[in-house]
Amino acid sequence: MKAAVRKWQKVREFALGLPEAIEEFPWGPEDRVVKVNKKIFVFLGNADGPQSPGLSVKLKDEALHGHAMTYPGAEPTGYGLGRAGWVSLPLDGKDAPAADVLCEWVEESYRTVALKRHIRELDARIGSDG
Repeated sequence: MKAAVRKWQKVREFALGLPEAIEEFPWGPEDRVVKVNKKIFVFLGNADGPQSPGLSVKLKDEALHGHAMTYPGAEPTGYGLGRAGWVSLPLDGKDAPAADVLCEWVEESYRTVALKRHIRELDARIGSDG
């Protein structure tokens, strides 16, 4: 479970590093989300609880969504969000997605709700990194 918590921390740090991303706790301290433009792009839950950490991201791209759903334990997110492309993934287990893959999915989810100016800023940042 320690590896899952480290992965969760890396993904959280990545998400909060995206342009104008903010962390909120809309349903209490155990329900952590990251938003941009008042819209959630990743449900992070909690890494301190008795359950192993997991996350949910919105993957509109069919190939990415299909890839995410191949992981053990992956499932459409509850509360009807799965119909809109949301996928929930556990972070523990030897077959769980790597942190880098999770960060790619978080970025994709961010791009689905971010404003054009946020995406331009992100693309400019990525262009200057390479």
